[in-house]
Amino acid sequence: MMKALISSLVISIFGFQHAHEARACTRLLYETGSKSFITGRSMDWMDTSAKTALWAFPRGMKRDGTVGANPIKWSAKYGSIAVSFYDAGTADGMNEKGLVANLLYLKEAEWGDATKSGKPTLSAGAWAQYFLDNFATVREAVAAMANPPFAIIAPLLPNGHAAGLHLSLSDATGDSAILEYINGKLVIHHGAQYRVMTNSPTFDQQLALNVYWEKVGGDRFLPGTISAADRFVRTSYYLKLSPKYKDPELALASVFSQARMISVPLGLADASHPNIAMTLWRTVADQRAKVYYFESAIFPAVSWIDIKKVDLTEGAAPKVVRIERGQPLAGELSAALKPAEPLKMAWGKMVRLCQGAFLSTIRWPW
Repeated sequence: MMKALISSLVISIFGFQHAHEARACTRLLYETGSKSFITGRSMDWMDTSAKTALWAFPRGMKRDGTVGANPIKWSAKYGSIAVSFYDAGTADGMNEKGLVANLLYLKEAEWGDATKSGKPTLSAGAWAQYFLDNFATVREAVAAMANPPFAIIAPLLPNGHAAGLHLSLSDATGDSAILEYINGKLVIHHGAQYRVMTNSPTFDQQLALNVYWEKVGGDRFLPGTISAADRFVRTSYYLKLSPKYKDPELALASVFSQARMISVPLGLADASHPNIAMTLWRTVADQRAKVYYFESAIFPAVSWIDIKKVDLTEGAAPKVVRIERGQPLAGELSAALKPAEPLKMAWGKMVRLCQGAFLSTIRWPW
């Protein structure tokens, strides 16, 4: 029985269950009354011991795609603050120009055959960081992806399929884009109207479902489960109704409250749906002030990094502050950042964790 449950969990960790059971993460883009923008997101996962860290990556860092015979190479044009997960890649972050990248799970993603593309390769774990390093605005990023300069390689799961992800971008002007690989082709939804993103189904279907619920009217009824489609509808409804506060504190509070509203309570579990996951942390990126907020669901306080207080000049050392149980963080963290070797951006590591030691160390939430 336990062996069967663990096998099921390994697969469900990466979302190869039914679409309505997919792991839950949510992203929203809020406009203030001062015409500035704030992006918030939640990260949901079943392992409260998941390694998480806040990084400061300076300009000029030499990067490569880490996988394949011909990994793409670049030097970071912009410095950034990023959140790593399992020390395996960038899951979220904001660069010094206010560009925000949020990586979320997507069951339907199909990356295509990188070997047939003839292009340099990029690890899925470096996908978000590539944009943070190279672009100041969403428009620049979208233009560069008209003919993507790389092919993405994602780690294989126990069932032989590649892990599925999609990416949202937003910038200080309020521009937004959702990037998904569907049937081996990059599909981009570009426009300031695309302010909410969750998981499955694909973004075009999420939009269609939301049109139906807008006709029903949220003041009459809203779908209430934690499925991705229901979260998309509820977040869209509340974001649309939310006042556009001019007061910076109220604007931030509005985004935090919406991210908390859509979060999954800590410790929530359902034996019949093992990959329904609790919210572990939330981020809120103030794209005008260039302040990046991090809120753990476990610690009783909010922490943040003011990018203006971090040395991101070329030649500066990458720095990190780790999010660890028993060492709660609060307040502005730029002084807490310590020099460290940069991440390798190799998300194949996550699969090895699932197949080996990871299974023996998970603190099961049921």
